[in-house]
Amino acid sequence: MLIDVFYPPFKKIFSLQTFRYAACGGVNTLLDIGLFTFSYHFIFKQQDVVLSFITISPHIAAKILSQSISLPTGFYLNRYVVFQQSGLKGHHQLQRYLLVVLICVCLTYFFLKLFVDYLGWYPSIANIATIFIVIVFSYTSQTFFFFKAKPGQ
Repeated sequence: MLIDVFYPPFKKIFSLQTFRYAACGGVNTLLDIGLFTFSYHFIFKQQDVVLSFITISPHIAAKILSQSISLPTGFYLNRYVVFQQSGLKGHHQLQRYLLVVLICVCLTYFFLKLFVDYLGWYPSIANIATIFIVIVFSYTSQTFFFFKAKPGQ
């Protein structure tokens, strides 16, 4: 796998799986941050998004847009690069991944609202802080539950 070419300097620090997770997660995180920042400033222009039934703050709208792209990308990177050896069928991995995504979306919403609306942080900084909190949960849950094969598989 191409990504493994960059592994040797990190061999003493990380297992290959952890390195792949960090590399794929890093790329996907940069994608999410870039999409969030671009959409917050240039698509939503830091303005509320008013729909007929709800008003969405620009940082939440930007996060919805960025995650609608980065979450599926993250699944495919995890399935085909990081957790290739899980032994689970694709639909089982997808079900587990969708559960972690749902939890991550809730955590993301909670922390963005907390940091921006209650603590007054700048949305791009709040987004980065939120991402790092969610990464810890995501890695732990995916490694030990979502992509771990059940006994006998």
